Order: sequence, then structure tokens, then C-alpha cells
Amino acid sequence: MDAEQVARTAKEAFDASQLLDSSERHLALVALKTALTNHKDEILAANALDIAAAKEQVAAGSMSSSLLKRLDLLSSADKYDSMLQGILDVDALEDPTGKVTYATKMDDGLELYRFTCPIGVLLVIFEARPEVIVNITALAIKSGNAAILKGGKESLETQKIMSNVIQSALATTALPPAYIQTVSTRSEIASLLSQDRYIDLVIPRGSNALVKGIQNGTRIPVMGHADGICAVYVDESAKEETAQRVVLDSKVSPTQPLATRRKRSSFTNPSSTLSGHPSPLT
Repeated sequence: MDAEQVARTAKEAFDASQLLDSSERHLALVALKTALTNHKDEILAANALDIAAAKEQVAAGSMSSSLLKRLDLLSSADKYDSMLQGILDVDALEDPTGKVTYATKMDDGLELYRFTCPIGVLLVIFEARPEVIVNITALAIKSGNAAILKGGKESLETQKIMSNVIQSALATTALPPAYIQTVSTRSEIASLLSQDRYIDLVIPRGSNALVKGIQNGTRIPVMGHADGICAVYVDESAKEETAQRVVLDSKVSPTQPLATRRKRSSFTNPSSTLSGHPSPLT
């Protein structure tokens, strides 16, 4: 399909989903988790192909070792299982739609209500991490939004099989398979950024340069981010043991033994500064 067809079918899937009860989204998340569990071996085999190609690029000096680690679904013992648990965690959240956040009486017989509702069709662009496909899919389903996903070219094989598994899972539910779609090339993104008739919001996850480039290339609203730092502050009321765990976890991998923990070079948003109250910890 060309970009317009992808965007149009996503919009049609979103419109159709608005007639469904929220319980159908719960069933879709359960189906998603089951499918990803059943197809784990296929997904990891595809991921191994991406890893093999990435190792060649690292050896050639065209890819960093930290990016290689982000690609690996087995970079930690529980990474795949944590991804699956994330689906259940999202499913357990309170339904974010249909809530009254404001109400007022305007006049006799005229009342104004503000409800939470889905945004529509999301175009989400991210880099490297293949598990982000699952993360965003779960969040999109839970919040009632259709999504078009574009990951980094480094995880192309993993993305392909994950996309097939996700759409096959959706095909067993009341949600249309086109509710979640993936694209793989920059040219497709360039075309999709012109589809303001069908796409309601662009969410780029990546470098500031990526965000700025997308903001400058579309009329669709973009949920961008500014430059900044991540900071940890230890208050005087903090428990020493808790403070140590928080500070360590903000900077190094929590899955490694304490003596061998390293800086989170393969993680986004590690802490940049540490400050604290001058009083001793309790």
C-alpha cells in the first residue's frame, strides 16, 4: 500500500473501533500478549538476524556498541518477558477514555461537559529498540487510538515479524487488523507526514534533530520534546537504602550485579545530575 492507503485504512480502522465496547480493547491486549508469547522463537530468530547485521556494522565502525545492545531482545535475561508483562500492566490500568473532566451549567437546560476521548490516528516514529513496537501497540490499544509505527532500519527483520504477529492477533479480535500498522522506509514517512486528512498526531521518539526535522516537515500536530537533562534529588526525608537504590537505578543497569554494574549507555534518559538536601539521610 502507498502512504495514503496506509493512512486511510488506519483512519477507517479507528472509526470502526469507536463503536466497540472498551472490553474489546482488553481482549485485544490479551490476544496480543498470547500471540507474542507463542511466536517468541520466531521473533528472536528475526532479532538474531538484525543483531548479526548490526555486529558487522559495529566492527566496521558505522554503529555504536550501545545501539547494538538496544537492538538485542536478549540483552538481559528478562527483557522479553518484561516486554510481555508490560502489556498486562497497561491492560490493568484504568480506562482513560469516557471520563468527565469538567462540567458546568451554561444556562437553563444547557450544560457543558468535557470528556476524555481518543486522539485518532497516531504516527509514531522511533529509533532502534524493537520492543517499542509492542510498548506503543499496547498503549495505543488501551487508549483507543489507531497507530502507524516506524522503527529504526537497524531492527527491520524484528519489526517485520512483530508486525505480522500483531496484525494476526488483532484479526482474532473485534479490532480491525489495520488498527496497528508499520512502515519501514524514510520515503514512506515523508509521504505520511503529508496525510493530515487522516493522521491526527505525530509522536517522534528520538534525538532532538529527529523531532525538529519532523516538526518542520508536516502540518500535522507534532508531540515533540525540547533539550533537557534528567536529575535526581535526594530529600532529607529519604531513607538511605531507598535513596541508594534510586540513585543507582537512575544511572546503571539494575539487572547486573552491583559490583559489575555499568552506566546505562544503552538506555535512554539516564540521570545527568545528582543533588540532595544537606541534612543527613535517615
